[in-house]
Amino acid sequence: MLTYSFENINCPIYEYIYERIRQDILNGSLAPGEKLPSKRSFAKNNGISTITVQNAYDQLISEGYLFTLPKKGYYVSNISGLILGAKTSGSSVVTGCGSAAPDNNNNNNNRSNNTNSNVLLDLSVNRTDPSLFPFSVWARIMRGVISEKSAGLMTPSPTGGIPELRAAIAGHLRSFRGISVSPDQIIIGAGTEYLYSLLIQLLGPDRVYCTENPGYRKLTKIYSQYNVRCRFAEMDDCGIIVDEIERNNADIAHISPTHHFPTGITMPAARRYEVLNWAYSASDRYIIEDDYDSEFRQNGRPIPPLLSIDTAGRVIYINTFSKSLTPTIRISYMVLPPALAAEFNRRLSFYSCTVSNFEQYTLAEFISGGWFEKHINRLRLYYIKKRRAILQCLAEGPLKGRCSCIENDSGLHFLLCLNTSLTDSEVSGKLRQHGINIDALSDYFLDGSRRDTGKFLINYSNINVEDFRNAISIIAEVI
Repeated sequence: MLTYSFENINCPIYEYIYERIRQDILNGSLAPGEKLPSKRSFAKNNGISTITVQNAYDQLISEGYLFTLPKKGYYVSNISGLILGAKTSGSSVVTGCGSAAPDNNNNNNNRSNNTNSNVLLDLSVNRTDPSLFPFSVWARIMRGVISEKSAGLMTPSPTGGIPELRAAIAGHLRSFRGISVSPDQIIIGAGTEYLYSLLIQLLGPDRVYCTENPGYRKLTKIYSQYNVRCRFAEMDDCGIIVDEIERNNADIAHISPTHHFPTGITMPAARRYEVLNWAYSASDRYIIEDDYDSEFRQNGRPIPPLLSIDTAGRVIYINTFSKSLTPTIRISYMVLPPALAAEFNRRLSFYSCTVSNFEQYTLAEFISGGWFEKHINRLRLYYIKKRRAILQCLAEGPLKGRCSCIENDSGLHFLLCLNTSLTDSEVSGKLRQHGINIDALSDYFLDGSRRDTGKFLINYSNINVEDFRNAISIIAEVI
């Protein structure tokens, strides 16, 4: 029976249990396939509530450390043989993937620009709801910046951004994402596209870059502009397939393990360690981790990023404030491993920071003053309610029995699977004629193939529930 001491802990009990079990799995104290106590017996033995145990187990399941068997219980996933921080020869072997990007506010540039100008409902874009932006707080902070930071506003920003914003982001990552980095490792830029261009210069345009397929088409266009060899790796239910990265002879893997766009897949622990081992097996391999949509986890705490388990400085972490605030505030950032951060300062420090000091100081105060965390919590509750309402429309409307949804606990979109004999293009085309824009999953295959899947993206962040209810009737008629 698992027994832990709960004295002198400084975090929620479920997080403590989660971390203890996770460490016991990683160090081998809990063996692959070993059955864990039931929620009730674990709670009784440790004098805690079953809800607390359930929350810890759910987090471990969502990250792939545990799996369940119906009516049998909870078991330890097999992540043995995945050695972290050491060089290995060849590709790693994984015995199963466990339970089953980018600044993407213009996802519709994957489609041809032939949409009906009289759009009634656009499900192809995932912009945030403008009514949720904290204008009053933002305006108050801006006035304070003008009155208190006049000297700083007139002083050129360092290449990586002002120290106040980098320190605020480091603090946010520590408290919200569970990763500890130095502010000196953080580089601020106006949008992820700009940061990608810096990375190409830093890592080298002569390297082979590999992205997920399906994936974010705009990323491949950026690589193409720099004459970078960009290749595509197929995915399974656990994310990018490591053998595919090897097959492409890649040096850099550009992935979104927490919430992949467009499939929504969250990469489980076993696959994460396998990807890390791929990077560790050669001295010049790196992983670019786009932590797309990481803030919007529906249940439990956000999934820890790949960076949090990187022991050899091979993960470059990228995130943006475009989804959590607004796309018009073009502020993104990346966290470089210490060695790459030092190289960046040696080679690329002549660049000017592309974000104005005014916006940097404002965002720094917004984060450090606790406003950003409150804003994220408010958004999460709002989107949870909207997602439930959207799913209820599908469960009770005219598509009932004619569709299914593929979703997980993260992000602001899900996949709608339609039971129809029509091709993806036929469905999209007919819906456009009715004023509904929708993207098919097949629109995001990067290798030029056309694979009808019957799966369509529902971006629900900025749609009206009643409009969606009406759209369901049209979709039902079309299919």
